Amino acid sequence: MKYALVTGGSRGIGRAISIKLASQGYTVLVNYQRNEAEADKTISTILENGGVAEKLQFDVSDKNDIQQKLGSWIEANKDKPVEVLVNNAGIRKDNLMVMMPEEEWRSVLQTNLDSFYYVTKLVLQGMLLKRYGRIVNVVSLSGIKGLPGQTNYSASKAGVIGATKALAQEIGRRGVTVNCVAPGFIKTEMTEGIEESQFRNIIPMQRFGEADEVAEAVLFLASKGASYITGEVINVNGGLHT
Repeated sequence: MKYALVTGGSRGIGRAISIKLASQGYTVLVNYQRNEAEADKTISTILENGGVAEKLQFDVSDKNDIQQKLGSWIEANKDKPVEVLVNNAGIRKDNLMVMMPEEEWRSVLQTNLDSFYYVTKLVLQGMLLKRYGRIVNVVSLSGIKGLPGQTNYSASKAGVIGATKALAQEIGRRGVTVNCVAPGFIKTEMTEGIEESQFRNIIPMQRFGEADEVAEAVLFLASKGASYITGEVINVNGGLHT
């Protein structure tokens, strides 16, 4: 059995990624924090399509919870190495820097950036031993060009991009690739408060993207066909920024 772990896999882009990976024969570990009902929906969709999946609850912003829940799963399933890790979980707490309380800064950095370190470090050991692995980090247009009101979010995603490029150089010779997918405006709960009509004129494709379109890019980077691609950032933004 091939295993894949998708953090924040219960909704939106994470759900689409989980479903795509399951369609390629992976047993998908669908991580979620609190919304078990949405995780169940993702699992049900995978099962209905003939795939295999299981839930794995832990808070990606809490290193102790990660170690206890994910660490315990890895220890108990040494014969089931995770071949694909998708670091997708993330939050936004938009505010102007001058008005941003410390809690909004820290919570976004902990959830979006610190989680990359704690989750990846646990999973990476098995990949290095097997000399095969795919790590795909879902970042953002905000981490590439910066967006006003998102200093914390931009910092967290830019940090993951930098970490991706460094880690790719550390472990490339062990057959493990590390890449990013950077979505622009995608129709998910995270963009529900953004009026699509206000941005159509600045997006060359004149529309917001779909979660499935991001998932397709992740699926390619997770495949054996992407074995000579590492340390890269693939933009999925309709041409908004290149």
